[in-house]
Amino acid sequence: MVIIITGASCVGKTHLSQKLLEVIKYPYLSVDHLKMGLIRSKVTNLRPEDDFELTNYLWNIEKEIIMTAIENKQNLIIEGCYIPFDYRKYFDKEYLKDILFIGLSLSKNYINKYYDDIIKYSNIIENRIFDINYSKDEIIKDNEYYYNGFTSYNEKMNVIEDDYSSSIDEIIASVCDYVKRNI
Repeated sequence: MVIIITGASCVGKTHLSQKLLEVIKYPYLSVDHLKMGLIRSKVTNLRPEDDFELTNYLWNIEKEIIMTAIENKQNLIIEGCYIPFDYRKYFDKEYLKDILFIGLSLSKNYINKYYDDIIKYSNIIENRIFDINYSKDEIIKDNEYYYNGFTSYNEKMNVIEDDYSSSIDEIIASVCDYVKRNI
């Protein structure tokens, strides 16, 4: 099984992936690591801020990794921003049955209420060399973009409204239940 975890920057994708690694023991691949490896090795001339182009570029690699994991009956979590909204169209039904999608989004109210914590904990799992320092408005805009994009393709987004830890715990419990039912 492959679990895809996506959403805007600073929403907690890597944090959730790390927690799932600890609980269900599925390894995860951070698409940011793949991105920076390709950029630093000069395999591409794209830059870290070329988000739209990076999604198209990286997705070609990600989908092949996903298909290979499924074909080899390996469990894997893929986490990152660079997942196209219409990702399902790239897979036959036989692959889709082995993919679990988890979209994360922060509500506007959550961002307004907990902005300082979002920035404070943005490096809880990985220390980013380039500080993100999103403004409140940018974080709201990015979360709305991912929410609207994925829901327009009928994907369920897990919107964190108030208690971040409880929301993440609920998602983990749901994934554990899903994994048990599908072993």
